[in-house]
Amino acid sequence: MERSKRNKIIKISALIFIVLSIIGLFVFMFSGENFLIIQGLFDENVSSDDLYELIKNMGFRGAIPLTLLSTMQVVLTFLPAEPAQVLSGMCYGFFNGFLICLMGVFLGNTLIYLAYKHFGDGLKRYFQKNINIDFEKLRTSKRMILFIFLLYFLPAIPYGLICFFTASLNTKYPRYIVLTTLGSIPSIMIGVGLGHMAVSASWIISLIVFAIIVALIIILAIKRNQLFDYVNKLIAKSHEPYKSDTVVKKHNFIFNFFEKIIFAIIIKFKFRFKYKKNAKVKGPCIVLCNHGSFYDFLFSALMLKKQNPHFIAARLYFYNKKLAWLLRKSGVFPKSMFANDIENVQNCLRVIKSGKVLVMMPEARLSTVGKFEGIQEATFKFIKKMGVPVYTINLYGDYLACPKWGDKTRKKSVVNAELNLLFTAEEIQNTELEQVKDKINTALNYDEFEWLSENPGVKYKHKTLAVGLENILSRCPKCNSEFTLKTNKRTITCEHCGMQVSLDDRYQLSGDVNFKTIAEWYEWQKDVLKNEILSNPDYKLSSKVELKHQSFDGKKMLRTAGFGECTLDRSGLTYVGTIDGEQTVKKFDMKIIYRLLFGAGEDFEIYENKQIYFFVPEELRSAVKWYVASEILKENCSE
Repeated sequence: MERSKRNKIIKISALIFIVLSIIGLFVFMFSGENFLIIQGLFDENVSSDDLYELIKNMGFRGAIPLTLLSTMQVVLTFLPAEPAQVLSGMCYGFFNGFLICLMGVFLGNTLIYLAYKHFGDGLKRYFQKNINIDFEKLRTSKRMILFIFLLYFLPAIPYGLICFFTASLNTKYPRYIVLTTLGSIPSIMIGVGLGHMAVSASWIISLIVFAIIVALIIILAIKRNQLFDYVNKLIAKSHEPYKSDTVVKKHNFIFNFFEKIIFAIIIKFKFRFKYKKNAKVKGPCIVLCNHGSFYDFLFSALMLKKQNPHFIAARLYFYNKKLAWLLRKSGVFPKSMFANDIENVQNCLRVIKSGKVLVMMPEARLSTVGKFEGIQEATFKFIKKMGVPVYTINLYGDYLACPKWGDKTRKKSVVNAELNLLFTAEEIQNTELEQVKDKINTALNYDEFEWLSENPGVKYKHKTLAVGLENILSRCPKCNSEFTLKTNKRTITCEHCGMQVSLDDRYQLSGDVNFKTIAEWYEWQKDVLKNEILSNPDYKLSSKVELKHQSFDGKKMLRTAGFGECTLDRSGLTYVGTIDGEQTVKKFDMKIIYRLLFGAGEDFEIYENKQIYFFVPEELRSAVKWYVASEILKENCSE
């Protein structure tokens, strides 16, 4: 009860203070020379020259009524702001006039903030105007600050209304005063600038500028409803979650020019890249490229720089809107890997029909150990159906220069590339699908360690050459234990049995193993897992996981969507856990699984339409096992 009385006393005191302040303001403004200034602003019998002389004769003291006039035009929403601003510019110059009006707006904004804090929505009727802006939806917009600034540029919206709305968001005073004061600056500068030009510039220039501004005001007034409708659409759109949808467009010439320069600099700095072109590429066509490194896009783009090619990339990268903007500008569009994606097919068709070059990495994932990893059946059918020339780019050394599991790029590594024509349009149209498959598989087949053996002069001086290998080599060949390997610089050690292996400048293994390369080690552990799966009809792989989905706002790629447990068996992949707070059982049938994608030491993942299911297992090093197990189960155990 006492608290209620205290609040009531505070509100009454605040009301008395505000009322007395307003009365004092009016008494000051409507007395002596101050009244003559106000009278001059609205009396047609008083010329602008008379008003100008009156204020000039007052000296610096004349700034006080102009400041208070600017304050009143904020609080009294029916008063126009322009007369005080123009007069300030005429009498005190642009800089001083700007400060005078800005101080007045600052005081007016502060008064409205104090009034709202003490009387709340009770002031709504006073500030309510017949303005077609959806303020309620704006209140919850993700871009609310941007829209507050935009309101200051729209016609017929008083400053006071904007201030009241901003205060109603329960914004703290420092943030409130910065927003409302900064928002008013452009219009203050225009008004004060007009007044200053009327005195300092020639009458012709002043007349031209004035005419332009008047014309703009008239246009804005006429188009007022259309402007409000457009702003409301922007407000409504800001409530929608960010989407990765993309319609591939033509390259931007200027962006493309600088992009090529940047790509060339990156490749020059990081690699010793040489390429050979045995054919002249002309669109429409498809270029197929093997995929051992993240930098394959840059290598291919540099080789095809004159053709401005379009690329396909994992949809995951389009979940971040800033990165997505860059990719789209570069002619890249998204694909939900190993999933049905109609949008991707449509974009591919757009590229081909527009006579452009479509570059595909048909393996659709980075190579695990520098070897060809196979292509989906649907990809062959698509290539055959397009009926356009098909070229290949074979990259050598790209995997060894920057493997998917590596900690860093091996700088100044040798990377070679060769471009060849595989099919003319007539040849692919007249070739059976099985022959197309065989020829593509043969053309793209690669083995980085075989290439390395054929190039004895190639060496890698990288100090941490082995770091990250524990994320693809999951089993110790000496004690057969899983996820006990750790790496340091160029050594691999088993924490269970003490086995130690070294990696030399040519990626050759030496120590407590019989394998010469990491590829041989990987194939051995894959065979062990295959025998385990085939010998056990009830085989299943399980782990507790964190589930991540696309972020809502696009500021980052992913957000945590839930926690649960994943199980992979002959029937498919099952997730039991929470998704956005709801208990869920999510099943991915083995019929729709081609492979589970994986990030080395990070996650395993699968797409459903445009949404990714990004599973982070408790044991991060197990991610590769989920990938290998999905391949074995799909090829040997699916019904």
